[in-house]
Amino acid sequence: MVDRRIPKIKDLAPLMQFKVPELNAKKRRLDAALTIHDLRAIAKKRTPKAAFDYTEGAAEGEISLERARQAFEDIEFQPSILRDVSTVSTGWDVLGAPVAQPFGIAPTGFTRMMQTEGEIAGAHAAAKAGIPFSLSTMGTTAIEDVKKANPHGRNWFQLYMWKDRDRSMALVERAAAAGFDTLLVTVDVPVAGARLRDKRNGFSIPPQLTLGTVVNALPRPEWWINFLTTEPLAFASLDRWSGTVGELLDTMFDPTVTFEDLAWIKAQWPGKVVVKGVQNLADAKKLADLGVDGITLSNHGGRQLDRAPIPFHLLPSVAREVGNDLEVHLDTGIMSGADIVASVALGARFTMIGRAYLYGLMAGGEAGVDRAIQILSDQVARTMRLLGVNSLEELEPAHVTQLTRLGRIDPLAAEALEDLPGRF
Repeated sequence: MVDRRIPKIKDLAPLMQFKVPELNAKKRRLDAALTIHDLRAIAKKRTPKAAFDYTEGAAEGEISLERARQAFEDIEFQPSILRDVSTVSTGWDVLGAPVAQPFGIAPTGFTRMMQTEGEIAGAHAAAKAGIPFSLSTMGTTAIEDVKKANPHGRNWFQLYMWKDRDRSMALVERAAAAGFDTLLVTVDVPVAGARLRDKRNGFSIPPQLTLGTVVNALPRPEWWINFLTTEPLAFASLDRWSGTVGELLDTMFDPTVTFEDLAWIKAQWPGKVVVKGVQNLADAKKLADLGVDGITLSNHGGRQLDRAPIPFHLLPSVAREVGNDLEVHLDTGIMSGADIVASVALGARFTMIGRAYLYGLMAGGEAGVDRAIQILSDQVARTMRLLGVNSLEELEPAHVTQLTRLGRIDPLAAEALEDLPGRF
């Protein structure tokens, strides 16, 4: 039998502590977001379908994006115990200058379409966090305005080489004049990928008011009010465009760009040069010979060639072969700080977040980007502590085991199989 008694007031008092309600709705919903996936769920509720799908979607069957995210899930950490991890350092030098975290904001196109604060919100948030901000050629804020938003921080400019070479290099000159320290030359876009969600949604620049968009807007009035009552959408690189995104990209991208063109571009830029979109070891070696400062292993977030290589799977061999000659960076599929820590352990000097940043932006503007950065930063520090390391320099390949779902068939072995008797 259990003895029971009537509780005394003094015993109940410590249990009756009521939390002061948060009256700010934006802060309340952002505080409740504990992961990037939580921010994504908020963003989906607050953003029209066409704009959200542009961010969320990838090329064709979206297999590359799914595989990239799965690759990060398919890792096993190998922690060490009984280490003093009372303090951890999450920063180091990237491209010759310090960063507070081993990640930065990736270049994204049409950003003000996602949420009206756009690149300015990202640049402000990056400045506060001590991480680099990257402006896309297809960004929706002028180069000079991004510099004003982040006057003392790291600003990088991402270049697509257009068919109109003079126009492309005019942007490069503007970025250099504004004090941007790094040029990201994206090389995986000879033509636009087949982004089927955009085609099905009729996604255009600017968005068209059809019956479908009006119906979709009804539960999302804030987005439309912001869109219609702020400055008309303009681009870092062109004033206006009437048509679909794919049509715009196909009129601009130059399919004739070669390594010789890249060497010429490098000679025009006074700062660091990183080549983004590297997808095999042979090309990484060529770029090391060319003398670029860094490469970004990336399949463009799965938005170009579907079934492209998984950057995270390429990382160990590329870092091993060229990591002493240039910095190896990585993007595509990153949704947590654990993904970032695993990338550093396998040889990445730096990682970039695209969708994760945009989910925060769509969820709450600049405050949402702050929240996304805070979530990832907290996860990076916590993962490092749980692994038993105090600094990024202590992370090594032995901390990560890549589990495999997809095996590769050697082409020579496949030919041998064809010759076996009994095969049809």
